Amino acid sequence: MFVISRLLEGLAVVIQVVLNVYLWIIIIRALLSWVNPDPYNPIVRTLYSITDPVLNAIRRRLPLVVGPVDLTPLLLILVIYFLQIFLVGTLHDFAWQLRR
Repeated sequence: MFVISRLLEGLAVVIQVVLNVYLWIIIIRALLSWVNPDPYNPIVRTLYSITDPVLNAIRRRLPLVVGPVDLTPLLLILVIYFLQIFLVGTLHDFAWQLRR
């Protein structure tokens, strides 16, 4: 059981890091939308290619545009925080239970 516990702990840490990186990518993309960057810049294109599939999927289901402000990144940030608390926390707790 100790090996499975360590595996779950490692999985929880990897998921936490991936969610943190994606959270910062979403924040950077939201900040870039305020300054209207060059769409041909490779960094901007990479950010858009990473975030657009998820943001567009949310936009199709929930149109969260209030005037000129798109609240979809805010909703995605809240979902990421929820996953960090619930999913990662649950994996940590389950791994701890297996060690007992």
